[in-house]
Amino acid sequence: MNTKFVELAKILTTAKLKIAVAESCTGGNLSAGLTSISGSSNYFDRGFVTYSNEAKIEMLGVDSKTLDEFGAVSEQVAEQMSNGVISNSNANISASITGIAGPNGGSKEKPVGMVCFGFCINDKNFTTTQYFSGARHQVVESSIDFVLNTIINELSA
Repeated sequence: MNTKFVELAKILTTAKLKIAVAESCTGGNLSAGLTSISGSSNYFDRGFVTYSNEAKIEMLGVDSKTLDEFGAVSEQVAEQMSNGVISNSNANISASITGIAGPNGGSKEKPVGMVCFGFCINDKNFTTTQYFSGARHQVVESSIDFVLNTIINELSA
């Protein structure tokens, strides 16, 4: 098990914070890791696996115009996903992941390994795009590690 899950669990539990997440290309793996620890109900509220554009719209309130203009893999959509998590949960903290895990689906503008993230952490909202290499499972693992490290760093600052 990734020790970062345990570290984040301790931070969230101690601070009495709740997290909820929205996942596209990671397919629920972040939620699975967050709930793999005994006592996770103390800090984990819910996870949304919004793989399709329809799910992003229906479950998180992502604007179809944003999807049309920027595409599902964009910081604009990641931001709306993380905001939608906060609006549709009891969490103080949210993270969203939308990207291209591969091996297919990439383009020159949006290559395989491009992943966009959205965060709402204690009323601080931000997005970022990262580029990961490797096979599909490596992109998924790198994406999850990035979320864990980002939240841990923000809460420890």
